[in-house]
Amino acid sequence: CDAHSPRGVMQLSFPLARRRRLLAAVPLTAFVLVTAGCSAGSESAVTIMDDSGASTGLRGTAVPQPIDKPAMNLTDTAGAPFDLRSRTAGKVTLVFFGYTHCPDVCPTTMADIAAALNVVPTAVRAQVATVFVTTDPDRDTGGVLGQWLNQFDPSFMGVRGTLTQVHAQADALGIPLEEPVRQPNGSYTVTHGTQVIAFTKNDKATVLYLAGTQVADYVHDLPLLVNTGKTT
Repeated sequence: CDAHSPRGVMQLSFPLARRRRLLAAVPLTAFVLVTAGCSAGSESAVTIMDDSGASTGLRGTAVPQPIDKPAMNLTDTAGAPFDLRSRTAGKVTLVFFGYTHCPDVCPTTMADIAAALNVVPTAVRAQVATVFVTTDPDRDTGGVLGQWLNQFDPSFMGVRGTLTQVHAQADALGIPLEEPVRQPNGSYTVTHGTQVIAFTKNDKATVLYLAGTQVADYVHDLPLLVNTGKTT
């Protein structure tokens, strides 16, 4: 991909997904706009505006104010109720919105997190939970979602709900999201935010990871996040 950064704006283009800009406001992360329009055989773009830089000691991008971890109250791949706070209590929690048919950003992000978890110490890995919320629930059934995530790491948790429910959760976290759009060739485009939100053990997020974050950056930050926001 290529990068260009005039006056704090950087655009990363991914050749396998359709190039599409969604400059929607991000309420809780007002300094960062990150989106991707994904569909097989097309092209997309990720746009970052006014990257505020990493918080002290971390390589991720700092958010202007802490984001509270939501309950979500969706369902897991087995169809059981999923409460994000209770299912990930006491762990660093990485949350990403995407879909299984995405040809580029989604699988790359999951693969990079999985690779980082295989590098960090076992004690750190045990304290990290990764949650993938599908933005294409009609096609991403529990079975499809579970099988897709398992190829990256068996510990990854898949979460789904109605499109209305998923939209509500994305909006609450400031994640841009559009409804799936069927293309003339029969493929679908699902435009969604590509940031990974990292909640620490106090159920707060002060940093997120943009599309294209390197495995080495996750490896560097995960041990620090594990020791941040510990509850007594």
